[in-house]
Amino acid sequence: MKETPAADRPRERMERLGSGALSDEELLILIIGSGFQGRPVEIIARDLEEKLDRNPGMDTDEIMRIPGIGKAKASAIAAALELGRRRVRNRGRVISSPSDIFREIRHYASREQESLIVIPLNGAHEVMETFVATVGLLNRTIVHPREIFAPVIRMRAAAVAIAHNHPSGNTEPSSDDKEVTVRIAECGELLGIRLLDHIVFTDEKYYSFLEHGLM
Repeated sequence: MKETPAADRPRERMERLGSGALSDEELLILIIGSGFQGRPVEIIARDLEEKLDRNPGMDTDEIMRIPGIGKAKASAIAAALELGRRRVRNRGRVISSPSDIFREIRHYASREQESLIVIPLNGAHEVMETFVATVGLLNRTIVHPREIFAPVIRMRAAAVAIAHNHPSGNTEPSSDDKEVTVRIAECGELLGIRLLDHIVFTDEKYYSFLEHGLM
């Protein structure tokens, strides 16, 4: 962080722009506070971000497995995450349009690689959780329906929405994006779990398969 200009550091950016302007990594940097024995806080935050993408419900023991995070810091991080979950849970977030999906996943736009994000929904189309199923270019080889539907089935979800970021800044879906969407929708139909939409997004905009008549 010492090499980062003072005005561009997370704390200064939050004071100037508000917490909503910070990326997930920057928010984690503020929660973690400092690095440890040759591991800069940015690296620790990035490791934690990647693990939280896969497992949003990480407990203290799991957080402590990240080099540079001790028991006290892991407890503080777990407490902050639980407080956030409680506050968000109480809002009763309902997905009723593509813009609602974009609102849920927009903060993933800062990821440097394409991440396939899954939003399981209950019968009232309320958000149950959000998790990253795969990381890497979307194609039939990398994206297997079991990575999406295994956790969704365990949650007993009634429907699902998916999304993935395009680091290039172009939200136009590729042919692989379209093939993967069809495959996931067909698997969902067999399982009785409807795929509501697939969003391709950047920080500023999104492309909805539903809005473009591809669902």
